[in-house]
Amino acid sequence: MSDLAQTRRRNLVHLHKEFMQGMLAGGAPPKGLEMAFAQQLQISASMLSQIKSSRPIGDKLARQVETHTGRPPGWLDLEHEEAAAADEREEAFLAAARHAWRNANAKAKRELLRDMKARAQ
Repeated sequence: MSDLAQTRRRNLVHLHKEFMQGMLAGGAPPKGLEMAFAQQLQISASMLSQIKSSRPIGDKLARQVETHTGRPPGWLDLEHEEAAAADEREEAFLAAARHAWRNANAKAKRELLRDMKARAQ
């Protein structure tokens, strides 16, 4: 994956987190926020999911995202400290989770999985 594709994805994930935090802080229920963010970007929830995982963000879509999130043209293409810092924290968490999983016995793995699912709701 190119550096530009990674930068755009990282920035989109940052915008998504920012949107979610703002909505939750405003009292919105968590259910439906993914769809609301997709609607703000004027894309389908399915496309948003694909973009967050692997689909590249082309130039036209990048400009569309910027327009609908109030960012200047080209914003998605640039590294932003807050997005990179969040990405580093996420990577550190994933590394710790991977280490815990790999060093756990079957019972501990079931407990880890149960706890993570409970926290995700």
